[in-house]
Amino acid sequence: MADVVAWRHLVGARIRGDLQYRTSFALLLVGQALASGLELAAIGAYFSAVDALAGWSAAEVVFLFGLTSVGYALADVTLSPVDFAARHIKAGTFDTFLLRPVGSLAQLVAHEFALRRAGRGVQPLVALLVAATQIDVAWGPAQVAMVLVALVTGVMTFSSLWVIFSAVAFWTVETQELGNSFTDGGRTLSSYPLDVMGAWLRRFATFVLPLASLAYLPACWLLGKPPPFGLPAEAAWAGPLVALPLVVLARVTWAQGLRHYRSTGS
Repeated sequence: MADVVAWRHLVGARIRGDLQYRTSFALLLVGQALASGLELAAIGAYFSAVDALAGWSAAEVVFLFGLTSVGYALADVTLSPVDFAARHIKAGTFDTFLLRPVGSLAQLVAHEFALRRAGRGVQPLVALLVAATQIDVAWGPAQVAMVLVALVTGVMTFSSLWVIFSAVAFWTVETQELGNSFTDGGRTLSSYPLDVMGAWLRRFATFVLPLASLAYLPACWLLGKPPPFGLPAEAAWAGPLVALPLVVLARVTWAQGLRHYRSTGS
């Protein structure tokens, strides 16, 4: 709890600092929002040539994109600054996070917090809301709850992946590109129906790295589509439980990395 309180105060200070330069902040926020629209444009390009992807309509794929990308954006704002761990470890400045009576992870993500990252979630959120009105779903409390479950799963999964691969920097220093292949790559894969993927990739995304739980399984439940590999439709509700081992692994990996850390001696 102390880490959460400290993180909130440190982030508040960062936001107040960013807002001292309102024009610059607004331009950066808009830039982030426009950049996220390129992926949405790619989906539009695909559907200019075909009417459906493995039985999924354009609105349904946009819904997948929005559901995945909003969860990703929430994790991006809060936990992705852990990516800077490698830079601080190489520079020797990571030591400063170990001198204060607050968790090093909370300090690091607060120190590198950038509210402009929230711009990456603007277009996906709009896409999600618009697509939700176009797909064949009778919206009620259960359906809204399923969307929230998917978003929580996305935040847990992407946040854990960022922490895990950033913590590997305690041993190897350079890990950002490897981590991006799982975070950015996972977001891209989850933005499309798994039905278009090869069998081995569908199994990997369903049973190894729980990418199917981010949007695909919830969307199958909402749209009445059969889940892959004979899974019960109710499996869509288990997303947070499926992502929980990743959260535990992230916590353990970070703790082990701290024990391994020997500073630069500078």
